Amino acid sequence: MKNVIIGTAGHIDHGKTTLIKALTGRETDRLKEEKKRGISIDLGFTYFDLPSGKRAGIVDVPGHEKFIKNMLAGVSGMDMVLLVVAADEGVMPQTIEHLDILNFLNIKNGIIVITKSDLVEKDFLDLVKEDIREQVKDTFLKDALIIETDSISKRGIDDLIEAIDKISEEVESKNLNSPPRLNIDRVFSIKGFGTVVTGTLIEGKINVEDNMVIYPKGINTKVRSIQVHGNFVKTAYAGQRVAINLANVKVEEIERGDVLAYPNSLMESMMIDIKISLVKHASRKLQYWDRIRLYHGTREILGRIVPLDKENINLGDTGYCQIRLEESIVAKNKDMFVIRFYSPMETIGGGVILDTNPKKHRRFDEEVLKSLKLKESGDTKEIIEEIIKKHSKEYPSLKDISVYIGEKEEIIKEEVNSLCMAKKIANINNLYIHKDFYEYLKEKTLSLLSDFHKKHPLKKGLLKEELRSRVEKKLKIKDFDSLLALFVEDEKIKILENLISLYDFEVVFNEVQAKIKEEIESKLKNDGLTPRNITDIIQDRNEYKEVLEALIGDTLIRVSDDLIYHKEYYEKALDMVKKHIKENGSLTLGNFRDLIGASRKYAMALLDDFDRNKITKRIGDKRVLI
Repeated sequence: MKNVIIGTAGHIDHGKTTLIKALTGRETDRLKEEKKRGISIDLGFTYFDLPSGKRAGIVDVPGHEKFIKNMLAGVSGMDMVLLVVAADEGVMPQTIEHLDILNFLNIKNGIIVITKSDLVEKDFLDLVKEDIREQVKDTFLKDALIIETDSISKRGIDDLIEAIDKISEEVESKNLNSPPRLNIDRVFSIKGFGTVVTGTLIEGKINVEDNMVIYPKGINTKVRSIQVHGNFVKTAYAGQRVAINLANVKVEEIERGDVLAYPNSLMESMMIDIKISLVKHASRKLQYWDRIRLYHGTREILGRIVPLDKENINLGDTGYCQIRLEESIVAKNKDMFVIRFYSPMETIGGGVILDTNPKKHRRFDEEVLKSLKLKESGDTKEIIEEIIKKHSKEYPSLKDISVYIGEKEEIIKEEVNSLCMAKKIANINNLYIHKDFYEYLKEKTLSLLSDFHKKHPLKKGLLKEELRSRVEKKLKIKDFDSLLALFVEDEKIKILENLISLYDFEVVFNEVQAKIKEEIESKLKNDGLTPRNITDIIQDRNEYKEVLEALIGDTLIRVSDDLIYHKEYYEKALDMVKKHIKENGSLTLGNFRDLIGASRKYAMALLDDFDRNKITKRIGDKRVLI
């Protein structure tokens, strides 16, 4: 069943709370001061059942200008608004300010309700209607129904309920697939239960026993129980007003404006990139470094404005800005917000968050503006590519990307795989980098290898660990292996054990080196299974050392620091081992020493090498084949 949250808006003393009582039979003013003064100070909550069977939650907001902060906290999560205008006063200052706020928060459905209509003559009522139409002509309420009511006699209330029921069908269904997010608007304690928070669940669903986190404080908690409109339920769904009993957290640790969500599903930031629109009727324009009040969800945060595409933002104009905040925010891309001047407190504009985790931008940077326009367009695949491009140096995982985007990993995964197939991003052991950064790493690798080959033409390659430390030491070994595998796939490098070389590199000997090569190979071949020590071959001659190193892995096999075998005899010894074990089941060091007719030194060095290469395995004092 679709869940609907209805909110009120309008000037003080225009009858919002009385209208709600006429609709529901319940009083939403709960504070002693509210009852004493006859005005709403804080948010009021209730519900009622529509003729179609839907249960609608209601948020009643205060109308006094001093309580705009409370009003803004209540607007979060509204699906439909009742803009209340008293017939005897008509449109007033807070009517306009509330209307501006609703516009900026992208509320799409509403009804204009004229209250106290029995107090005025029809001619005056017609003038009030004309004024209302003029004031809402550029807003989402330009074509809204206007319903005349009198909450005392209940005239027009049935018509209003019928209209609400009909319009509720047009309310967009909430996203149940995203991780849950609840903007907390009340915190209190109930004896025998403990800490309870309330709010509108704006996306996802929350279950009893779910592990949750209170952001931005990072407090871990658990859902003990859930109430929706006074009834205990096992699961709460997006679009419902909920009360949640939390475990392991005290009332004084939470406040209005905190967010309840899954662990690791949200990211804190001290800056946001935005697209802002300003009202036409504010007292002044928005200038660089103006101190402002940002209203997001149920929270107010102070910050400074940095226009990015123009010097200042004039009244009635739009622009891209960065807000440098004084406290951390927990938001998602595409969230809506409202801005008021720090002082005097006046609503000046609002808009949409385009990036919740930006770097500090220079003003008038074309690349930054291009990126913001892309994020504003809303193309998920392009936004993912842009996010990966921006964060490639951090090697984001699928989980990181899903937090940046604010969607579940399953939803992001399909788009990421598509980008990989299109070669727009690269998968490095399930870490993702943009093609531009991939090309940068590849070119850096090839340049280092090219320089190495020029300096050491007889060496078969650079040690992998040394290459990793010079290319990107922040990558773990297995992640660097994954990157190298992509370079191999591109036929840019080749890997020989732990040596990396350019794909087309081959060792080429000059005439002198070729003679040294023949000499070394001949000596070791003649030595057979008892080769001379390496130092006897090199004898501190650098040219011999270089040639010897170039032959290892080709015609020569190194088995220890000081022993190198000719490949022919190394393979002969290996064949002896395999044959003996197949015939006898195992092989001892003594068996092998007798087979090759050499001392324990040679036998042990060869057997240890076979173990390292996972040809044999030692069990006690015997070897078996793997």
